[in-house]
Amino acid sequence: MKTRIAFHTLGCKLNYSETSHISKLLDHNTFEETDFKGEADVYVINTCTVTSTAEKKCRSFARAARKRNPQSKIVFMGCYSELKAKELQDSGEIDLIIGSSNKFELPELLLSLVNGKQSEVVHVDENARDTFFSSWSSEGRTRTFLKIQDGCDYFCAYCAVPLARGASRSDTIENVIKNAKEIVAQNIKEIVLTGVNIGDFGRKNDQSFYILLKQLSEIDGLERIRISSIEPNLLTDEIITMVSQNPKIMPHFHIPLQNAHPRILKEMKRRYSHELFTEKINKINELMPDACIAIDLICGFPGETEQDFEESVNYLSEINISYLHVFPYSIRENTVAEKLSNHLPESIKKKRSKILHELSDLKKNKFYSSQKGSIHDVLFEDINHNDMISGFTENYIRVKTNYTKELANTIVKVKLKQIDTDGVYICELI
Repeated sequence: MKTRIAFHTLGCKLNYSETSHISKLLDHNTFEETDFKGEADVYVINTCTVTSTAEKKCRSFARAARKRNPQSKIVFMGCYSELKAKELQDSGEIDLIIGSSNKFELPELLLSLVNGKQSEVVHVDENARDTFFSSWSSEGRTRTFLKIQDGCDYFCAYCAVPLARGASRSDTIENVIKNAKEIVAQNIKEIVLTGVNIGDFGRKNDQSFYILLKQLSEIDGLERIRISSIEPNLLTDEIITMVSQNPKIMPHFHIPLQNAHPRILKEMKRRYSHELFTEKINKINELMPDACIAIDLICGFPGETEQDFEESVNYLSEINISYLHVFPYSIRENTVAEKLSNHLPESIKKKRSKILHELSDLKKNKFYSSQKGSIHDVLFEDINHNDMISGFTENYIRVKTNYTKELANTIVKVKLKQIDTDGVYICELI
């Protein structure tokens, strides 16, 4: 009988890419993958440590899994495991703890675990942080998250990711192209480029993200390229112009601002100015008026006054962006911000988060409403939900129409008709 194994991933798209890739490396004569919400013999959680809330979710999923099968083995791998290995080991709740840089050893370690030959609970090797492991995962067989870069050299005041992921390092253009061609051969239409700091791609081996984009767009059969989160200082005018001119690269930007007040931005030790960020947004809007622009924001950073916050909200209300990803500031051990004074009460952070979420809803409604009646190419996913099939436009608007199996994994021209009660556009095939 095969060992039932279930995976659950928290955090960034990079984590999803790695989980999917690692699951493919398992000995499928020994392991049978099953749903995490069901009963399994081994539960593997790819963890996140970007906030304290993310860590709490990891532990909550572990407890729920153990409750479903008290005899099961619980495995943590990833960033939380890397930074809090001793804490997790002392809890006695986790059977196997694998660091972020050791997660690709999971298949071998699992065999020892299920065969009772496991000698160590913790497998965290700081020396492994210099190694790059490529990975990619499919999402509903229509698009894939392709890892091109890992780690970060920035050490922003609030962030523990460089401690968990190590220094910035990249795949080579040659290997990314090889992986992309394998993806295309599986009839996957869209590639989403992922990493911790993808704009830093190639810096240490005389290559560049711009050249990578150019060469990827020349691959026959690859119909869509989407850029995941990219730092404002690394989103060059050259890249923005290429996106505006190359039909294969989607007009969809995810840009981490992190704070809209110039003083707080400096306190965060971000590598760009408030003015530079504004210039990038204006450049995108000038060349691609219908582009989707999502930004990341952290509210309640230590020392953020009420006036700072009000000025930030005024700025965000005026700038032409599509929506916000909002996170209340969370103390991370061994970061610069941890040692700052004037940490704000949770009640204030919660209040400010609510205000920014409401602003995001207004922004998104305005963006969606501006697209009514417009014509777009939609990549439909292979999912039947209540006799409807859905997909995304080039500028990342989710749309739906009556389910027809022939639409799955095809790119079809549609007209956006009206926004349904679930916030998804009903579209008409053209």
